[in-house]
Amino acid sequence: MLLAFFLAVLLPTLAIYWALSLFYANYVSPTSGFQSPPAWHWAFSFVAPVAVAIHGLRKKRIDQSGAAMGLVVGFILTISCVRFFASLMAFFISASKATTYKSEAKKKVEADFKEGGQRNWIQVVSNGGPASVFAILFMWEVGSVCLPVNFARFYTASWYAIAVMACLACASGDTFASSIGVVSGKKDPIHIIKLKRVPRGTNGGVSLAGTVSSLIGGFIVGLAFYSCELVLLQSEDLLEAPPQWPIILYGGLAGFLGSMIDSVLGALLQYSGMHPKLGYVVEHPGPGIEHISGIDFLDNHSVNLLASLFTGLTVPYIAAQTWNCFS
Repeated sequence: MLLAFFLAVLLPTLAIYWALSLFYANYVSPTSGFQSPPAWHWAFSFVAPVAVAIHGLRKKRIDQSGAAMGLVVGFILTISCVRFFASLMAFFISASKATTYKSEAKKKVEADFKEGGQRNWIQVVSNGGPASVFAILFMWEVGSVCLPVNFARFYTASWYAIAVMACLACASGDTFASSIGVVSGKKDPIHIIKLKRVPRGTNGGVSLAGTVSSLIGGFIVGLAFYSCELVLLQSEDLLEAPPQWPIILYGGLAGFLGSMIDSVLGALLQYSGMHPKLGYVVEHPGPGIEHISGIDFLDNHSVNLLASLFTGLTVPYIAAQTWNCFS
């Protein structure tokens, strides 16, 4: 029922946006460089998110609320630029696989473990919300178009494009780090602030396996962005622009940086305590809970959202200052 409601709202919204963008591009400001989406892009922006939402429901990767919110996020990212949709898919598919890695072992250390890693609307917003905001700003700047990353020629559009990719790479890197790192290695992780070993599942705990996994998660998103760009852009556009392959490296950087920001925020502002009877780490204080670290101020969703936002604001600035090093 909820999914049907969002579908009923999404199609008219998409049609209205297309009509308004055509009017603006052709009559209001024809020399601004703003581009409206072609017909195939308009259709793809509706069909692709719907197909992904239905698939996610069937595979139990998301619940009804997650599917509905996923439609909104997927629509915004797809209509603004297909590269953003490719990055979103890379995150969604790879992160879904990562969350099911060694599920039986995770049940012993994760208090909020869900079979299959099923996501709800809050998780979709915390992971995809900041990317959607940057995608809207990108669309506001240049419309629905695929432009090469070129800070000398399209500074603002390039900045927003890197920001979208960085947000999704951050979400991917953090998911990989927490999903794989928590059940890998023989030793417990090291607390990023206290610099001492803490039980698995403690907020702010880092390990070598988790750190490497965060890089891989970010690389996957950056690779998807770059691969889609090679397909969509004309060869002349690529020849006139700086090399585009560094986006893969910045994806890895975003995955690593986002995971570290998430760990610091979790170590300081998320409560971690050991439940004496259940034998695993919980995120809220209570009778008999032995405090490990942090305060009961933020939950995991808030930390994910802030880490994604900070990464989306930081990586584009780094890219703008260093991209010429690869020329």
